[in-house]
Amino acid sequence: MKRKSGMILAGILIAAFTLTIFMPVSATAGAIKLTYANFPPAPTFPCVQMERWKTEVEKRTNGAVAIQTFPGGTLLGAKAMMDGVIAGQADIGNLCMAYQPGRFVLTNATSLPLGIPNSRVGSLVLLDVYKKYNPKAFAKVKVLTMFTTAPTNIMSKVPVRTLKDINGLDLRASGGALKILGAWGANPVGMPMPATVEALQKGVVKGLFSSLEVMKDFKFAEMCGYVTMTNTVIYPFAVVMNIDKWKALPKNVQKVMDDLIVEQAKWTGNYMDNHVKESINWSKKTHNVEFINLSKKEKAKWDKKLQFLNDKWIADAKEKELPAKKIVKDIKKLISKYDK
Repeated sequence: MKRKSGMILAGILIAAFTLTIFMPVSATAGAIKLTYANFPPAPTFPCVQMERWKTEVEKRTNGAVAIQTFPGGTLLGAKAMMDGVIAGQADIGNLCMAYQPGRFVLTNATSLPLGIPNSRVGSLVLLDVYKKYNPKAFAKVKVLTMFTTAPTNIMSKVPVRTLKDINGLDLRASGGALKILGAWGANPVGMPMPATVEALQKGVVKGLFSSLEVMKDFKFAEMCGYVTMTNTVIYPFAVVMNIDKWKALPKNVQKVMDDLIVEQAKWTGNYMDNHVKESINWSKKTHNVEFINLSKKEKAKWDKKLQFLNDKWIADAKEKELPAKKIVKDIKKLISKYDK
């Protein structure tokens, strides 16, 4: 009897040991630890989307994945993001492609003045362009999602109502937006967004050219009493993962992340568009910011000065053996598709 009981107990222990070894990854809490680097401060929309993605991955893997986030450039800075992820300094990173226009030529085509009306449309257009053309710039990473800002507008300490008003005005921008300001006659000053706060305080710049959520997120409404609504171009972003880290993930974890690619782009676009509306209302109510709408005649003058940017991008992309005209045509078609 004792022998039989001992055999039963041994069998239970063996079974329990075997179950532990071959337990599915979703049941082993915290088995996979990942780092996620971001460059703007925590309250800004790129970091809000980061925290949402982290939460969804951890939830959908039943705690099998634990993601530590690093906002505010605490792990990697804006321009070091791509190379830092490739080198493994961070497992995942969020980067703004406009900060390196020569590196992300194809996807930066979405930042041309082609009429992207909002962040949701821009995010889905960007993702589709990436999927169709699979640019070499992303060959060494796994793309986890892409998204864009809302269209850019001028935030300034002085009112800008005509092209004459913007002439010689020191305004912060980055990437292709610098050329837009130059075409309008402003004095464009290139710098990452986090550096703009101090630049405005010290008078290095008199304003900036960006999407309007920053009026609240960076408290620019406290320093910029005027916003000129140009609704010009967007800034494209990508979330990328170290390729070796990606390949080492279990298939079910990879599936969770793959399933989030489009969903996260939509979520971020919708969040951004709603946040811009919130930021506009907050700026008007809290700081009495004046929002200036250009007349149709005046806006046509501004738009006409930007056509050369599309022409130049097409010429430069052709030299890099890219199907430039087709890419621009595809972007316009996708804008119409998603703007219904």
